[in-house]
Amino acid sequence: MNAPIKPGSKQERDALRHDMTAAGCTLADIAIEMRARFRMRPREAWRHAHGWTLQETADHITHVSNQRSGESVAADASLVGKWEKWPGLSSRRPSLAVLFATAAAFSCQVEDLLDLDDRRALPEGDLRAISNRSLETDPAAIHALPVPTPEPTGAELVRLAADESATWAQWAEASNVGDIALEQLMAEIRALASDYLTSDPVTLFTRTRMLRDRVFALLEGHQYPRQSTDLYVAAGFLCGLLAWMSSDLGQLRDADTQGRTAWLCAELAGHNDLRAWVLSTRSKVAFWDRRLKDAINYARRGASYRTTGTVGVLLACQEADAWSGLGANEEALVALSRAREARATMSGEDDIGGIFACQPARQENYAAAVQLRVGRPVDALRSAENALTLLTAQPVRAYGTKAQIHISQASAHLATGEAEGALEALTPVLSLPPDHRLAPVTRRLNELAADKGRPDDSGATAVGLRAAIEAFCVDSVPRHLALSPGQGTA
Repeated sequence: MNAPIKPGSKQERDALRHDMTAAGCTLADIAIEMRARFRMRPREAWRHAHGWTLQETADHITHVSNQRSGESVAADASLVGKWEKWPGLSSRRPSLAVLFATAAAFSCQVEDLLDLDDRRALPEGDLRAISNRSLETDPAAIHALPVPTPEPTGAELVRLAADESATWAQWAEASNVGDIALEQLMAEIRALASDYLTSDPVTLFTRTRMLRDRVFALLEGHQYPRQSTDLYVAAGFLCGLLAWMSSDLGQLRDADTQGRTAWLCAELAGHNDLRAWVLSTRSKVAFWDRRLKDAINYARRGASYRTTGTVGVLLACQEADAWSGLGANEEALVALSRAREARATMSGEDDIGGIFACQPARQENYAAAVQLRVGRPVDALRSAENALTLLTAQPVRAYGTKAQIHISQASAHLATGEAEGALEALTPVLSLPPDHRLAPVTRRLNELAADKGRPDDSGATAVGLRAAIEAFCVDSVPRHLALSPGQGTA
């Protein structure tokens, strides 16, 4: 069964234009019907009466204006869309030159392009100029340059300048977002960052993307500069969340793209905490992409900012992680020591929390992984057990962090020849539902299974463990995502 045609869709507009043209209706008739039937603004209605796209309209306007000495207009699709929406939100007031060029392009009079809202919003001087320069109905006259009107002088000039300033002040005073709305946006971001620790990552990705699109749409409108800054902060955290999620879903290239956009938002906002968290996210992406030197550089750069909360702790942990991956044991242990110092000297609270926070259990998880790589399995086992104890005391327990702690615990048991202890430690991990089997978990499990230097590596327990790990990784969310039809992420 075919879906019903959406009112005002291209298909319906084309059908209306075809039927009215066949019935002998004029362009003006079609534009009036478009306005009445689809509730369009007049300039949009005239465009659809011609059947033009925004870019085609822009090309016509530019071409016509170039034939008018001193009235050249450089139009593009985005500007045409904003001129059509004016005086609504996310719009731009068309100048007199634009209005006359648009009328010439559409073969109509300027008055045909204006409704009551337009006339109320136009300065009186523009309305007088339009009245004085009304175009002839002869097509040849429509495309001719209107006779310029004399520039106002004396008291009329002063009054016109005042009208123009008042019109601009009206625009500057308007805002498409309020303080309560901004507060609600940040509350939603905090909820997403917290929910991600315990919920289905794909569902959270969709929710985060939708909120990001709302913020982007607001930024395309008009608001006070301080509100724009707050929106850039919100957009930066949302893109950072999408970068983190994309990485956990195994899409590292897409994660890097999100990270770059998040960094742009942080720079535009001039927000140090956001800068640090974005660099932490980019360090994480680089680490799992095996760009370990980039991971170190991002972590160090993030630590250079004066911040509040726990981001300094996480950055030091990430630097230690990357150093240990390079085999630089001393540098890794020094970075772990800096993480402890950052914890002892940190000030303030995390503004977002959730995935953008480094609780003590998360810090101990990093310590266990680093200690394993530098050849300290006993210390790693102690850190893993501390991490599990700390995690139990947290109100929100991240399943990803918990899984990685158990993997470190199992690796430490294998390194000391305790295969049975490793199997017991991995039991909670192997029972995770497929939707919670994120890329860092599957990567660490594969590394554990691939390590041929374990004692008793050929025993039945070790062989069974490797088989269980292989089955686990095949039935994981990154694997399912990679094999699904390409829908693309944004």
